Amino acid sequence: MLPFRSSGTRRAPTTVVVCLALAFALVMTPRAEGASGYRIITSPDNPTAELSRGQAADMFLKHVTTWPDGERVIPVDLPAASPVRAAFSEGVLERSVVAQKSYWQQQIFSGRGVPPVELDSEEAVVRFVVSHPGAIGYVSDRAELEGAKVLSLR
Repeated sequence: MLPFRSSGTRRAPTTVVVCLALAFALVMTPRAEGASGYRIITSPDNPTAELSRGQAADMFLKHVTTWPDGERVIPVDLPAASPVRAAFSEGVLERSVVAQKSYWQQQIFSGRGVPPVELDSEEAVVRFVVSHPGAIGYVSDRAELEGAKVLSLR
């Protein structure tokens, strides 16, 4: 095995392996419930208080198009590069953002649907959700909600 070299200094291969193992452990450690990094939000006028993960996924994938009260569901996404979107996609949709994009490309190509509108910031998502009774979105757990209602996930 050849030693790793950087600027003329030698690092033992075991040091690199240990660093890689620690980095992998940090990335792969599951988050505790409640430490997901996102909150699902809706209009304060929406009577729904909680959703199952499956119900939320069905709304964002447009398998379900109306709320229990009959209001039309309007899902909104954050940009594909957003870490909040990545956490939401993995946690609720159970797929990566890339897989989600592929799903929507197939839906568009087959004429079966279009993806949710992508808004450019958490602030835009909150403003949209607050002003549209059927809207559903997600923001980081640190975002200002400005009146948006947080839905519990069960």
